[in-house]
Amino acid sequence: MFQKGLKDVIAVHTNIASVDGDKGELRYRGVSVGNLIATHSFEEVAYFMWNGVFPGDEELHELNEKMIAGRELPSHVIAIIDALPTNMPLMEVMRTAISAYGHTAFKDRTIEDQAIILTAALPVIIARHYRNQNGQTIVEADPALSHTANYLWMLTGEMPNDVQVEALETYLKLTMEHGLNASTFAARVTISTESDLVSAITSAIGTMKGPLHGGAPSGVIDLLEEMGTRDNIRRVVEGKIKGGERIMGFGHRIYKTEDPRSILLRDKCISMSGEDAWLDLATVAEKEIIALLEEHKPGRKLYTNVEYYAAAIMRSIDMPPELFTPTFSAARIVGWTAHAIEQLSDNTIFRPQSVYVGEFHVEG
Repeated sequence: MFQKGLKDVIAVHTNIASVDGDKGELRYRGVSVGNLIATHSFEEVAYFMWNGVFPGDEELHELNEKMIAGRELPSHVIAIIDALPTNMPLMEVMRTAISAYGHTAFKDRTIEDQAIILTAALPVIIARHYRNQNGQTIVEADPALSHTANYLWMLTGEMPNDVQVEALETYLKLTMEHGLNASTFAARVTISTESDLVSAITSAIGTMKGPLHGGAPSGVIDLLEEMGTRDNIRRVVEGKIKGGERIMGFGHRIYKTEDPRSILLRDKCISMSGEDAWLDLATVAEKEIIALLEEHKPGRKLYTNVEYYAAAIMRSIDMPPELFTPTFSAARIVGWTAHAIEQLSDNTIFRPQSVYVGEFHVEG
């Protein structure tokens, strides 16, 4: 049976994550993401994704040491980043820099250690090129900081506060995995040829770069900025609905009810009520926008998606739009590497069929 784009075709059995769009449920290795993010750090959830169990104190210490070491980019990777044009988009720089890890010494490591190193390195790559783009001095990684706090530190050169770290870490944990999406599929297809992890992640970043997959939620930022205050919500949203415009941040191709990630990000925003005007505006606007959508488009079930509150959180920590998709990738690399490891554990090369629909010409 032909399914354009392989939509709804089951190609993988996985133990990594499950997405139930009808129930609005996302689970990592059988555990609801809500239970995971409430009690575990980014590092602990990443370990769980790679290994299927949570780390004990000794395992967590070892993981932290490996991630700190992974923040030290190889000299040739630094040279490549610094040699690239400063106007080169970040996703292309990330793809190029990660591909440079494909050398013998790196490939001699276990694939699990490779996954840790690439996960630790990606935020450093992003921050280095971002500061190069803006003519700023490079900020070196701080081994005393967590993965999330260190990312903010390297981007800004300022020590992040607890609210900023907590908000961004919630987002990173919620977006590190989401089933067999386009970039994850690209990683699994590449590694299924018995290629290497570096090539698989390079493929995934190249796929994430496409606006149909990794498009930044900048449209939500534009919406929030256009509203500005709660007094303008109805006027702006009704104007867009009547003009036939899409309300950015609402509706999802998989979830037929509320996106569980948006619920958890909303809860985080509400818990930080009063800390940031953008988070307050986002939570108030959501209720009114949903009511307006139901009023003008009854039965469509257009709920908030993860981009809506992701944008609000990114705006609250002053992260510019050009960093949205790279930051999304810095989270999703955990899922990419977990899927690549799983693919190799019971590998069959992906080889779907195609049907020729062109003309046949009579020869001779």
